[in-house]
Amino acid sequence: QVQLVESGGGLVQAGGSLRLSCVASGRTFSLYAMGWFRQAPGKEREFVAAISWNGGVTDYADSVKGRFTISRDNAKNTVYLQMNSLIPEDTAVYYCARDRSAFRDPRIRDFDFWGQGTQVTVSS
Repeated sequence: QVQLVESGGGLVQAGGSLRLSCVASGRTFSLYAMGWFRQAPGKEREFVAAISWNGGVTDYADSVKGRFTISRDNAKNTVYLQMNSLIPEDTAVYYCARDRSAFRDPRIRDFDFWGQGTQVTVSS
């Protein structure tokens, strides 16, 4: 069973940047699309971004397009989320997740394994 560990969250002022990282255990990381989700207090978890197994296809929620960039390093079993021009509405716990099946288009947005999350707080 894969384990996902997020890091990089914190407190930042509006307009600032953060880079989140998610390290996966095991030897099959490179076979699966990976995604980032977030959940704000009192709200449902929502999709943020996803990337294909080889990094060739990415997918973003409209709310973060042009501000966030997802990337991955398969040699390091790590997926990243670069967040720029942060706004208070980006405040949430951010989770990474792995696709349910290998070699799929990340735009299917069907994920199973989840990390514990990392808190991102954007002050105004």
